[in-house]
Amino acid sequence: MSVIYLLLALSILVALIFFIAFIVSIKKGQYDDSYTPSVRMLFDDEIVKETPSQTMRSTEVKIEK
Repeated sequence: MSVIYLLLALSILVALIFFIAFIVSIKKGQYDDSYTPSVRMLFDDEIVKETPSQTMRSTEVKIEK
């Protein structure tokens, strides 16, 4: 039974160490993304293709005006 208490205490200690390391890495900016905003403008937007019925409607509207 004492082994269970020892393993439980050890697992809580290891979890706290990983949690503290995670908090420190966030504070140091490890997860900040400084690359993506600079290249976002280089990515092409998807071109939305119109179906034939949509192009006919747009020409009909232009003719009626």
